[in-house]
Amino acid sequence: MNRCKLIILILPIVIFAQSDLYPVEDYFGGGIGYSPMYMMLDSIPGASKLKQVGVNPDNFNSPFVVHGGEGFTQIAGRWRLGGYAGIGTSRISNALSVKLAVESNTLPGFQFADTTISGTTYFRDSTEVYTGIFVPTIEAKFTFMIGAATLEYVVPIFRDLEVASGAMFGIGRAVISIDQNTGTPRWDASFSNNFGQIINDTLIYEIDSTGTTAQAAIDALQGSYLPPQASSAGMTNLSSAFFNFQPYIAVKWQVTDRVGLRLSIGYNKGVVRAGQWKLNDRFQISDSPESALSGLTFRTMLYFGL
Repeated sequence: MNRCKLIILILPIVIFAQSDLYPVEDYFGGGIGYSPMYMMLDSIPGASKLKQVGVNPDNFNSPFVVHGGEGFTQIAGRWRLGGYAGIGTSRISNALSVKLAVESNTLPGFQFADTTISGTTYFRDSTEVYTGIFVPTIEAKFTFMIGAATLEYVVPIFRDLEVASGAMFGIGRAVISIDQNTGTPRWDASFSNNFGQIINDTLIYEIDSTGTTAQAAIDALQGSYLPPQASSAGMTNLSSAFFNFQPYIAVKWQVTDRVGLRLSIGYNKGVVRAGQWKLNDRFQISDSPESALSGLTFRTMLYFGL
């Protein structure tokens, strides 16, 4: 008799526990939450050129982190529709050591040692280490932005656990900013005009007429490019929009009735076509190369919903 009572007491518990091991037949739900994306990019656009500026692109954050938000909802059967939006930024900088150099021979470029060519000796160029305080500093910033829709097919494993296969597709935007400064930044200097003085809404561009007449110096500049006369800072901003595609596999675990955890792994594929980069969001750079933003991605999501 006692054994029968024990079986009767345990049986409902066993049945309830076993029911959680089987997926639900009518599947529905949705959620929204914070979803950072970690990207192991194969390369940063313009990486080789950044070395020419004086910074090391290998020092950009890896993995590159995109802080974003994600949402999803069930639309029909096991198909789920959602969206993702995020932005990530990484900065690198370098304070350059400087040598002052004066060309002392007729050879092109700088020679740091005496050179003999065809029996003629060319002495090295004159150099000296710069000891002043106005050392140039270079900062480069890489920014990645994305806004995309997601579509996936869900396969429930247990009642609170599921696997999904899908893809993220939308518009991405890449920005490379290069900031070059010398000396200590000053508030007033930040608002100075690099080409001259503004007097009565007119730019006064000063011309050096040493060795020629004033009129000849003026005539030489008419219809030509006006170079900056002074600058303590310079900013270059390169940007482009592109189509971004990212297939992925996701695992979702419903921790409580309204809170869950979702993990995704995928591969990002975005390509900026040749000639599509813009300078300062205005001027098309026709000779810019094709740039890929590809690499393994990993997303985590703490969501609120079903």
